[in-house]
Amino acid sequence: MDSQTSQPSQASPSPHSFQVDLRGLVDLLSHHLYSSPKVYLRELLQNAVDAITARRAEQPDAPATVRLHAVDGTLRVEDSGIGLTESDVHSLLATIGRSSKRDDGIQAARSEFLGQFGIGLLACFVVAERIRVVSRSARTPDAAPVEWTATDDGSYTVRTLPHEARTEPGTTVHLVARAGAGEWLTEERVRSLARDFGSLLPYDVRVGEEAIADLPAPWDRAHPSPTTRRVALARHCHELFGFTPLDSIELNVPLAGVRGVAYVLPSAVSPAQRASHRVHLKGMLLTERAEQLLPDWAFFVRCVLDTDSLRPTASRESLYEDETLAAVREALGERIRSWLTGLAAGDPERLAAFLSVHHLGVKSLARHDNEMLRTMLPWLPFETTDGRLSLEEFALRHPVVHFTRTVEEYRQVAPIASAQGIGVVNGGYTYDSELVEALPSVRPGSVVAELDADTVTAHLDAIDPAEELALSGFLAAARARLDPLGCDVSLRAFHPLSVPALHLDDRAARHEQARAEAEEQADDLWAGILGSLRGSAPRARLVLNHLNPLIRRISSLRDPELIGTATESLYGQALLMAQRPLRPADSALLNRAFIGLLEWATHPDTGEDDRR
Repeated sequence: MDSQTSQPSQASPSPHSFQVDLRGLVDLLSHHLYSSPKVYLRELLQNAVDAITARRAEQPDAPATVRLHAVDGTLRVEDSGIGLTESDVHSLLATIGRSSKRDDGIQAARSEFLGQFGIGLLACFVVAERIRVVSRSARTPDAAPVEWTATDDGSYTVRTLPHEARTEPGTTVHLVARAGAGEWLTEERVRSLARDFGSLLPYDVRVGEEAIADLPAPWDRAHPSPTTRRVALARHCHELFGFTPLDSIELNVPLAGVRGVAYVLPSAVSPAQRASHRVHLKGMLLTERAEQLLPDWAFFVRCVLDTDSLRPTASRESLYEDETLAAVREALGERIRSWLTGLAAGDPERLAAFLSVHHLGVKSLARHDNEMLRTMLPWLPFETTDGRLSLEEFALRHPVVHFTRTVEEYRQVAPIASAQGIGVVNGGYTYDSELVEALPSVRPGSVVAELDADTVTAHLDAIDPAEELALSGFLAAARARLDPLGCDVSLRAFHPLSVPALHLDDRAARHEQARAEAEEQADDLWAGILGSLRGSAPRARLVLNHLNPLIRRISSLRDPELIGTATESLYGQALLMAQRPLRPADSALLNRAFIGLLEWATHPDTGEDDRR
């Protein structure tokens, strides 16, 4: 056999074209790529504006008009743009994914165009069953007008028209609504969408006779004074976002190609709530939900801006995350930071009004920025044993700034620490403990220390050893009753006298308590594992105030059962005073102690001798 005949053919296989199901593609667009059918009008406006931009690149004095007419379920959009020839129609309109902005040398000028993906006219099938385009080229004035008609089943026809069918260059798009989509082509809806998408477009855009563009943009308008400017921007914010802002922040970043304004929310919002901002791309509204535009800490503002530098995603409804967006985000964050420092330096009243609502956002910024912390330190409010103060003022009063890491710990120790002259900051709120710990970095010489149960106990006065020895029987009975709860009992003398008992624990004690509870409820295997994790962590403590008259009376009781009931009552009351969450065992203890005290108080045989 000839060796050549035994080899497989080396000829290249014939290429094949993809077969596109247009109806399936339209369904994909309407249900997955675009968030709403309303984007069809943005695509029409975008194509018209890009066509005008292309024509003016070659003919600077060319007219720049877009006209929209909606009548009885149809829409007609006319533009004075670059137009198309018959070959353009076959090459561009009938080829999915092709864009005129890739051809004829325009690629180098694509930054002037809104569209980037060539999907364009196809999006109109989301609301239309038929699209008819009539166009005349400005590049080839002698070319006859051309008509392209397509239906949503994927078929189209192309024919040339008499010259008088369109005497001027440009394009007219006719839409006929598909079943169930007629509302999208009513004049009222078209006008509303055109205003929303095109209010900042630089060309003459009209629905009927009504002009859509509202230029210059609100942030570019001149005003006789800063006050009138602030009022005008507040009115714009209310019309756009539905709230009257506390203040407005200019977002002029020329190097990033950004102009706009940030409005400060008049009420507090959760830092976890994703902020949505309005972004225009070269005048066309790109999205109302740009979540990644600002740093996370700037959740207290809502922005509206126009840019020519950011890239849209394929749906042109959000921003593409790239180095440019990161740089813009940093630049806008710097503008907001500068506004805050400016208020601190020159307008303390406005700053105080802002911080009364949004101190959390500023604290978020200050914990990562020493310069911001240094600037805002005299203004940021903290909950302390001396009232609501700034760290600066609190540090002037106390040589050591004690703080707790949780609200529960603060509530435990605040009354006692205050009576003992110990200054404590509640660091249990978001960011507060981090800021307290950062205090020495911006205020050299400051001493910061975490306050725990041992520190509090060390500041309480010990009682006379002989007196404590005389009460050993009482203390033994009290300790025996609380031992199953993982709580020790000690006796100290402290102020205020009105507090009979203080419940103290720390995170290590709570962890050990949680481990012990889990061990009791676990099966043998897990109980063994949890038992092996048992540590030497300190247990919770019930500190009885020997100066309190009630404690003195209880300590004189002789009945161990009655001492135990009284101790349980004091334990439960101390938990409630500290606003600690009650475990099932704690709730059962409170109920048992309450019933026990009632029985003791109402028992007919209970006499004065039994009480002693």
